[in-house]
Amino acid sequence: MSSGIQVKPKTAVQKSKTSPLPRSAQPATKPKPSDKLNPKTIDPFGAYSRPTSAFAAIYAKGGIPCRLVHGSVKHRLQWECLPETVPFDPLLVTLAEGLREMKYPYTFVSKEGFKELLMVDGATEKAIPLLPRLVPVLKAALAHSDDEVFGRGLDALIQLSAVVGPSLNDHLKHLLTNLSRRLMNKKFREKITVALQKLEQYGGKATTAIIKSKIPTYCSVSS
Repeated sequence: MSSGIQVKPKTAVQKSKTSPLPRSAQPATKPKPSDKLNPKTIDPFGAYSRPTSAFAAIYAKGGIPCRLVHGSVKHRLQWECLPETVPFDPLLVTLAEGLREMKYPYTFVSKEGFKELLMVDGATEKAIPLLPRLVPVLKAALAHSDDEVFGRGLDALIQLSAVVGPSLNDHLKHLLTNLSRRLMNKKFREKITVALQKLEQYGGKATTAIIKSKIPTYCSVSS
């Protein structure tokens, strides 16, 4: 005998409410804001790793023989070979171009790589022939609207001056215009003044006249 109770079959809508989504349809987990600060959590196949500039493309292809090593406190570069054996041409110019990068790790690799390459034995003889190509690149960094890019360019200029000395004097006028403009900003006044003093120290007496021709208010360290 029938009880008279009928069970209605589930509709498509009801099934969709109870059945789990296929794996491909599961909603993607949103990255946490802290993930951006931890390079170890970055997806190597994500948008972050896609080269967005010439420097990034060279780095991705292994054209820069060093890699970033993440430490618990401080990061460092690990060279694939001794920096003394690396040809400065074109690597030093490439690293200088990377100073205008805005994304990590390119910002760190270019800044640290440029500094470490200039510290090797024989750097003076290797860097001087590259000045005609290095100066326009550093000039572009010093003219950049981003404060951090400008700061990296200024640091690189001081490092280069310490290595090549008076050889930079023939190119110095091309770099001083941008320093003169930033000098009017209180934010950079002290940093630029110190940089000019170092340029004078490394470049000799001739540097003083060159600086004063572009920045008449400059007070020489030797006066």
